[in-house]
Amino acid sequence: MNKTFTKAIFTFLLLSMSVLIAQAQNVIISGTVSDKATKEPIPGVGITVKGTTIATATNTNGKYTLTVKQAAPFTIVISYVGYASIEKEVTGNTSNLDFEIETTTVLGQEVVISASRTPERILESPVSVERMGPAVLKELSAPSFYDALTNMKGVEISAQSLTFKSINTRGFNSNGNTRFNQLVDGMDNQAPGLNFSVGNIIGISDLDLDNVELLPGASSALYGAGGISGTMLMTSKSPFDYQGASFSFKSGINHINDDNTGNQQYNQLDVRMAKAWNNKFAVKATFSYLQAKDWQADNYSNFDRTGRAFKAGDRSDPAYDGINVYGDESSQNMRSVVQQSIEPTIRAGILAASGGAFNPKTVLDNLPAGTSYPQYIGFINANVPAPLRPAVTNQYLPFYFGLKNSAILPNQEVTRTGYNENALVDYNTQSLKASGSLHYRFTPTIEGIAQVNWGSGTSVYTGSDRYSLRNFSIGQYKLELKGQDFFVRGYTTQERSGDSYISSILGAFINEASKKSQAWYPEYISTYIGAKLTTPGITDAQAHAAARNVADQGRFVPGSPQFEAAKDKIVNSTIASGTGARFDDKTNLYHYEGMYNFSNALNNVVELQVGASYRIYQLRSGGTIFDDLNHKIDINEYGAFAQIAKKMFADKFKLAVSGRYDKSSNFDGRFTPRVSGVLTVAPDNNIRVSFQTGYRNPTTQNQYIDLSVAGGLQRLIGGIPSMLNKYNMLTTNIPFTDVSYRAFLASVAAGTPDPTILKQYNFDPRGVRPESVQAYEVGYKGLLGSRFLIDAYAYYNTYKDFITAVDVFQRNPDNSFSKFGAPVNATGKVTSYGGALGLDYLIGGYNLSGNVSYNKLGDLPADYINDFNTPEVRYNLGLGNKEIIKNFGFNVNYRWQDKFYWNSSFASGDVPSFSTIDAQVNLKIPSVKSMIKLGGSNILNKYYFTSYGNPSIGALYYVGFTFNP
Repeated sequence: MNKTFTKAIFTFLLLSMSVLIAQAQNVIISGTVSDKATKEPIPGVGITVKGTTIATATNTNGKYTLTVKQAAPFTIVISYVGYASIEKEVTGNTSNLDFEIETTTVLGQEVVISASRTPERILESPVSVERMGPAVLKELSAPSFYDALTNMKGVEISAQSLTFKSINTRGFNSNGNTRFNQLVDGMDNQAPGLNFSVGNIIGISDLDLDNVELLPGASSALYGAGGISGTMLMTSKSPFDYQGASFSFKSGINHINDDNTGNQQYNQLDVRMAKAWNNKFAVKATFSYLQAKDWQADNYSNFDRTGRAFKAGDRSDPAYDGINVYGDESSQNMRSVVQQSIEPTIRAGILAASGGAFNPKTVLDNLPAGTSYPQYIGFINANVPAPLRPAVTNQYLPFYFGLKNSAILPNQEVTRTGYNENALVDYNTQSLKASGSLHYRFTPTIEGIAQVNWGSGTSVYTGSDRYSLRNFSIGQYKLELKGQDFFVRGYTTQERSGDSYISSILGAFINEASKKSQAWYPEYISTYIGAKLTTPGITDAQAHAAARNVADQGRFVPGSPQFEAAKDKIVNSTIASGTGARFDDKTNLYHYEGMYNFSNALNNVVELQVGASYRIYQLRSGGTIFDDLNHKIDINEYGAFAQIAKKMFADKFKLAVSGRYDKSSNFDGRFTPRVSGVLTVAPDNNIRVSFQTGYRNPTTQNQYIDLSVAGGLQRLIGGIPSMLNKYNMLTTNIPFTDVSYRAFLASVAAGTPDPTILKQYNFDPRGVRPESVQAYEVGYKGLLGSRFLIDAYAYYNTYKDFITAVDVFQRNPDNSFSKFGAPVNATGKVTSYGGALGLDYLIGGYNLSGNVSYNKLGDLPADYINDFNTPEVRYNLGLGNKEIIKNFGFNVNYRWQDKFYWNSSFASGDVPSFSTIDAQVNLKIPSVKSMIKLGGSNILNKYYFTSYGNPSIGALYYVGFTFNP
């Protein structure tokens, strides 16, 4: 980071602190807010100075204190979801300003922060935003708030396992979604080395969650790199506002009618404790532990990994490559193996045995075409020296004859026999999360926070492979100083891969431990040829079955001592050793940022915010993932943003303009603007229009990965120039395209090698670059009366420099070829468009809700692999009542999505349409501040999967008890 930028950040932070600590002309008001009917205090009620961003909320006892840095008189607004708002004029310092609020059916009164990084009513948000607040969280029909996110309009989840799920909006879904940001209390919860947001592995427990705000679409103008398709902010409860002890325990079963496992138990415990003293000092601690048997991926469909497509055939196919079968990725062509390895090796042995005097190929080549196998044997007996006859007849002749006769030795790919995923992956799912924080209020509006979030567990993640994440952990550690107009924070994310390993490498290496491929393939081919030559009428399928049976003799059987010993050795050896499947990632992220809101200082004539951030990635994998075996890799990123907004035309229209500049070590600086307008067409009815931009840098793996996968058959490398130059791909050894290499192999197998078929792949000398999007959106959100809320939007996106990947083949000095995979940018532009409609209707005590979303992929460049991975249509329907009878409530959600084609580096195929129903009934016991919930997800137990190659998901039924929710 240059000196000028460093000075700018220092000056900005110093100015922020100086301005905020100076307290002048403060008006302090305090009091209590309670329910008018029950007289019980209400926590979390918003108290806002009308027309400003000055706000606070009641604590767990319903008490509040608000410091206002402007002269009286002014008006405060008391608002809470499900209650009628109250406005009150304040003329000076006031204590014991108490309010009683009444329940009402008014919708759309939630206050959101994410859309503009300043508090505003959700009805007035300039962009689409979804919110899940405290009132909703208590009544969820899903097992957790994270599972319930998919009920929001336009939101979908890719479930790789029970505890690992990826959130996505507006297309281009992926298992580890790098285009969607997730922030927990302002901290980016991505795993900085593995590049995916870790879902709720180190997130917030349901007991401690205050709210979730989700922005579908681009958001880089306010939140920086990433978030090209969305950003989600999860905020925990303040220990000042929510005090006391709480706990929740769920117990249930899943895997109903699952032939893989039978019924399995599910248990989860959550504990939260918070305490505040004198409204100055507070502490909070949370603990969560989940234990269950994970869903098992059992898609054994035959897959063509080159064409990323399903192919006909089952395990009887000699080239069978099952999607959730590992170790069968290794493939050899029978004719190529014989021609390039077996036949030359045996011929050289015979030539050596004869002292260089006898070359069997030269002798046999003189026989006329159409000579039968018995005639070859007769010729050998008559013309080959007696000592060499057995070797020529029994060892050499079958392979030589096979090369002359395609009916004996076909041009056929053959794969090793792989292992099902359930023999390799650890399905004993565990998730342990703990957090703690210390809070100190220097003044009523300035608070210091020291916070720790830590999570560990065992799960399964799908990337370019299936990763068994065992004892994987991430810790986040934060220091923050914040006020009503500013924050300054710094945090670090410490990733530790624990005992995690790659399943395909494990399967391949167990095969190699039982029998080397150099021995397995010759055994297979020789047995096949022998069967075809000596067994009249034998079919190809029968000959292949016999060949596999012989070659697999001695193969380690899952569960056997030999298998377990080999597995244990391989998973405890790192990839860098060349004999292991474990990766050793200890990557760290350091992030510093600050923001100041000048709106109040400017008397809200205009709203003005500025902010800046600085981030460091320290890649530390010991050579198991990155090119960091002999040197350290650091990536620096910094940026700054500003936003100005102004209400005009008698406050009927609000215009906001924002922009952000970001720079990364390996890429040029980038400016991302946003312009939005909100027009009030009637009270509580607003039309919004926005132009947004977003971008994301190539991930740390896109830049620096250097990893052997598929049992050593392929190497993944980063796409920046230094990585491409490491393997001379830009200079002295330019690789060949995948298509031309396959054509060349076909010519070799046909006995007519034609190297002119090979076509070079020319990488862009600039390497892989950031991708970007321009997003246009128009929307409407409004209340019709007080019971009917409508939210609708339409969008159009144009993407540039979309990051995709290519496979290339590079010639080695011995004329063999090595396969590489590298990220590249697609040429041209990618477009997508769609929209969504959400409806909420209150009738009596019932809440009827529904939403439908539509997403469509538009234009595609010719060299782009379509991974839109999103159903065109999906919808949700909900029905709930918090109190259908005294203390008894329920909630039901129905979800349906259309079929679509899933394309990824791991697997590709059709995801069928599916529907699910989640439901819960609950009984509240006010006398002991408790609630009993009986519920289930996918209660009809119709197994479905969300992305191809991931496990099918059945029902989860549970009963839960919560104290002091």
